[in-house]
Amino acid sequence: MKKTKKVTKRRGGPAKVSELKASLSQYLARVKSGEEVVITEHGRPIAKLVPLLQVAAADADRLRELERRGLISVGRGRVSERLWKLPPGEDPTASVRKALLEERESGP
Repeated sequence: MKKTKKVTKRRGGPAKVSELKASLSQYLARVKSGEEVVITEHGRPIAKLVPLLQVAAADADRLRELERRGLISVGRGRVSERLWKLPPGEDPTASVRKALLEERESGP
């Protein structure tokens, strides 16, 4: 007869990758209930599972702060159909494209 080792599932605290793989549905249930789960590999944190509503709320807070500082203007509705009929802007030296690529390479 093969002996099986009983594994007790911890409530809270980090989850090893092996534990996460073996009990994914249990960890997802914890996240659905609002808990954050830190995933560790060899004792080091490598990722965090968080409820999407929490992430969406953080994103909304970040957008409100950027709007408050005047850095962005958050849309209030649908984009006008007229926008799609406008001719494209001209950028013969591709300066906009170059600036975008430089920003992507340098990071936030």
